[in-house]
Amino acid sequence: MTRLAAAPRGAVTRAPVNTMIVAVAFGLSNVGAYLLNVIAPRLLGPPQWGEFGSLLAITVVGAVPALGLQTFAALRVAKLRASGDSADPRTLPRRDIGQLLSLALDASAAVTGILLAATPLLMALLHFTTPWPTMCVAIALAGVTCNGVFLGILQGAQRFGALARLIVIDGLGRTGSAVIGLLVFGTPTGALGTMVVGTLLVATTGWLMCGRPTPAKRQLSNVRDVFLTGQALLGLVLLVNLDMILARHHLPPAEGGEYAVGWVMTRAAYWLPYAIAVVALPRLIDAEQRRRIILATLGFCAMLNALVLLVTTVFGAEIVRLIGGRDYVGSGMPLWAFALVGSLLSLVQLLLYSRIASVDRRSTLLVWLAVGVEIVVVRLWLHDSLAEIVTAAVATTAALMVLSVLIELRDNRHRAVLPTNPQLP
Repeated sequence: MTRLAAAPRGAVTRAPVNTMIVAVAFGLSNVGAYLLNVIAPRLLGPPQWGEFGSLLAITVVGAVPALGLQTFAALRVAKLRASGDSADPRTLPRRDIGQLLSLALDASAAVTGILLAATPLLMALLHFTTPWPTMCVAIALAGVTCNGVFLGILQGAQRFGALARLIVIDGLGRTGSAVIGLLVFGTPTGALGTMVVGTLLVATTGWLMCGRPTPAKRQLSNVRDVFLTGQALLGLVLLVNLDMILARHHLPPAEGGEYAVGWVMTRAAYWLPYAIAVVALPRLIDAEQRRRIILATLGFCAMLNALVLLVTTVFGAEIVRLIGGRDYVGSGMPLWAFALVGSLLSLVQLLLYSRIASVDRRSTLLVWLAVGVEIVVVRLWLHDSLAEIVTAAVATTAALMVLSVLIELRDNRHRAVLPTNPQLP
């Protein structure tokens, strides 16, 4: 009992260190993504870069089941840890880890199958001339999805050192392999083909780090919970990438390529505070800690977001040139608006994690409502220029952020009142 009671205090003490470890890991893993986003526009040119950027957006959206599995696995292992089971996934009950692996395999097959079936539709929607790039993305996502559960197991066990190593391996294996393919072949198909190899090697590494688990009998309740978690995160990640996909559909190829450069800033602003969410998530299962943790993490994320907005406002033109190269000199795009979209969604992500941990589905409904609103607004009104599409994205995400905060505040007030009500048991 003494050991279990002391664990939360130790976790609180180590939280800044763990956050730094995970943040450094994400920084290192993003080296490949940075190189990819810098090299690709220079080698491909605006039209092909617009095509490749939309394929990367599909990759990010298709990786949502991996995020859902990671979140579910992290919360599942965190509950086992809090109940007194071992924090080491290699010594947790084999049935529990095996069930998580079975979910990962099923989800991988489903993701790949759905994307392969949707290839003709994506070709028509995004004006692709060959199915091979989309098919490569579908196969690569099998490895990405499997690795999601291994990341979640390490995250829930709060083995942040091992988690950091796997994050670095995942980033370099996924985007680093695409960089190699781009340099060698000089085409989107070549880059995505090497990404297939990289993602499968990463998944194998994650499986080894988690003790080489074997599949176990599935539980329908696990499938349902993963589905509910996954659909919440799907809506959020879709919002991160939705404006890019809409821009690819509505804008001319050259302007679509320019939008892809701004979208890189959206992704950077969204993922910059992600390490904070990763470290905080396992502790959100405790309702007593949740309010304090959310307030602290939101405050820290807001400071990071303010810094990003300041930098993009002052040095926007230089950053655009750095990302896109000389083809985008003098583009005049409002880079701060792209950064604002990503910053707002990073805060929404923290609030969504809080609602997932508390089994509250209201925020999930809000996220999907925001997806629908943005599609309607862009489709019917704001689609004639880069500025109009990013304006629609800013307005939608700002409204979503405000409503998410209101839900969190209402829940916190409700929890504060419950203990003082003598009529409640």
